[in-house]
Amino acid sequence: MSSDKHSNNGRSGKTGGRIIVVRHGKPNLDRNAGPRLNWREYRDWWAAYERASLVDGQTPPKRLLHVAKDAPYLFASVRPRAIETARAIAGDREIITDEVFVEAPLPPPNWSDRRKYLPKTWNLIARVAWMLGHADGDEHISETRIRADKAAEKLIAASGDHDVVLAAHGWFNRMLRPALKKRGWVCRRDGGDSYWSFRVYEKL
Repeated sequence: MSSDKHSNNGRSGKTGGRIIVVRHGKPNLDRNAGPRLNWREYRDWWAAYERASLVDGQTPPKRLLHVAKDAPYLFASVRPRAIETARAIAGDREIITDEVFVEAPLPPPNWSDRRKYLPKTWNLIARVAWMLGHADGDEHISETRIRADKAAEKLIAASGDHDVVLAAHGWFNRMLRPALKKRGWVCRRDGGDSYWSFRVYEKL
C-alpha cells in the first residue's frame, strides 16, 4: 500500500498505536555555508554537526504537535538536535533517549586534500560512498541496517495501544521505513525529509 502525503494526519481509523517518526529541527550549523573543506576538514565539520544544537526560536509545526499529542512519552536519538526537537514536541512528557536512533554515518572518501567542497556537497559524496560500502572505521551500511531493525523492534514493542513518537534523523528515518514495513507496518503519511517533517506508520 502506498503512502498518502495528504491523509488526515495518518489516521486510518484502525485501533492500536501509531509510530510517528520525526526529523529534527534546523541545526545551528549550516551545511550550505562556507568555507570549502577537504575531506579531513569535513570529517571534523560532521563531528561538530553531531554535537550541534538547534537554531534558536524554532517551534514545531502545529500539525506535528497535533499528531503527536496522544503519545504518553517520546523517544529521541542521543544527539542534541534530536533531544531538543523531542523537548519542543513533548511539553512535560518523558523523553527516552537511545543511541540506536542516531544518524547513519557520513564517512568521506579519503581524496586529495586539494579537493574542497561545501559541507552540503560532502554530505552527498559521503552518503553515496557509504551506501557503496565505504566505512573508514565507522558503522558499515550492513551494521546500520541491523541497527534500524533493532530500532523498529523497539518502537513496535513500545507502541501497544498508544502512539509512539521518535525524534531522529533524516537518513536513519528513511532506513526505518523498510524495517517497519517488513514487520507489517505501513506508512500512512509521508511528510518527506525536511526539518520538522514526519511520517506516520500503522500496523496492517
